[in-house]
Amino acid sequence: MKLKKIYIIGLIFSFLNMNILPAFTIEDSQNQTKEQIKKQKLFEHRVKRNKKYNDDYKYSYVNLDFWKSFNDENLNNYINLAIKNNYDLKIATLNVDEFYQGMKIQFANELPQAGLGFSPAYAKIQGQNADWMLSLPMIINYEADIFLKNRDKTKSSKKTYEASKFDERAAYISIASAVGTVYFNIVKLNEMIKNQEQIVNLRKQIYDIMLVSNREGLVSTSDTVKANKSYIAGSSQLIEFKKERTKLLNKLAVLTGDTPENINNYKFTELSEIKYSKEIPTEISSEVIINRPDYLKSEKMLEKSGIDIRVAKKEFLPSINLSGLALMMSQAGGGGMFNTGNGIYALAAAAILPLFTGGKRIANLRLKKVQYDKMLENYHKTNLTAIQEVNDALITVQRDSEKLNEHKKQLSLETQDFSYTQQRYDAGIISKLDLVQMKENLLTVNQMVASTTADCYVDYIGLYKATGSKL
Repeated sequence: MKLKKIYIIGLIFSFLNMNILPAFTIEDSQNQTKEQIKKQKLFEHRVKRNKKYNDDYKYSYVNLDFWKSFNDENLNNYINLAIKNNYDLKIATLNVDEFYQGMKIQFANELPQAGLGFSPAYAKIQGQNADWMLSLPMIINYEADIFLKNRDKTKSSKKTYEASKFDERAAYISIASAVGTVYFNIVKLNEMIKNQEQIVNLRKQIYDIMLVSNREGLVSTSDTVKANKSYIAGSSQLIEFKKERTKLLNKLAVLTGDTPENINNYKFTELSEIKYSKEIPTEISSEVIINRPDYLKSEKMLEKSGIDIRVAKKEFLPSINLSGLALMMSQAGGGGMFNTGNGIYALAAAAILPLFTGGKRIANLRLKKVQYDKMLENYHKTNLTAIQEVNDALITVQRDSEKLNEHKKQLSLETQDFSYTQQRYDAGIISKLDLVQMKENLLTVNQMVASTTADCYVDYIGLYKATGSKL
């Protein structure tokens, strides 16, 4: 009977090491389509860990109040589309879910593990007839975490999960900044193209006038050639503006999760109608800097490294395991499966202390200390980088604002000068050529004002990004 029990236990452990997986073949193409739809719905409706069941937290990441300060519904629309449809942001959210599941897997190591099986066997033991036997094994195993090693591993995994949420927040801020920057550059190019088309028309007029004057011997051929070169250069610049605009439209399509085929339907507000209503600060509090997602992530990773050192030290301590086995057996024609007389029960404990691992544990401890030192240096570097980026953004906003004021003054003077030129032309004092040249100068200055105005809006976005959206 003892040999029979040993044989049965051997079969049970063999059974526990087997994986039985069903296989199915689906040939219907409609089922594949349904599977794709199911995956999409799973992505759209999956539960956000430690968050609300909607997307409100995403909008808090990007600080919609800042974007609404531009008073541009078209801009707000593109920001909303990016939040909902941008694929980089979907990947960032999936990364958070991935780290969350990793944390849950590690937490499972703190709990007892139980397995239940069913094992039929046909066996013949010496001295007995061959017969069918059935067994119902239950095995329970638990690593007694008296030194809290597994608990510390879970804490370390949780820090990684928390750091991934700051990566997600940084991704939303980065994509929103990219959308805003591309949008204002397109608005700028719209204004530049409109002015450049007028400049090209004026240069064409200048060239035509010079050509007629050259035929009449009033101007030299050299001056006529220069006028033609200026006209061709203006046309080339117009083509360049249109090329850059199309490339930016394609980029905006990708950022908003759209196809570039729809770029001709995109809407933009005139640059002159965009008014930023909030006041840009001249200095930024240090509290804003320490709330940047990269700063908070480096802080979490530093905490994780500290926990990893503690775990590495605990690897030198023994592991204590508790195991239990309950085996219910039944033989064909014998008693019932759940008859206590047909059962085998066992409870065991074991303490294992590795004596020699080739220096692995010592090297692992030293490795974790090195990684902690790296995280500490990265923490200090992130702090300095944050201060630098904020200061750079502030000085850029300040200097470009000053430049814009100077350009506006220049535009005002150029407008007055053109008004006087118009009066002189109407009085017949100057030629049409002089009037056209002065109008081109006015448009050129207007180009500078439009470009600098859009650059200032882009600078505001740069400061927004540097402060972690807390502008």
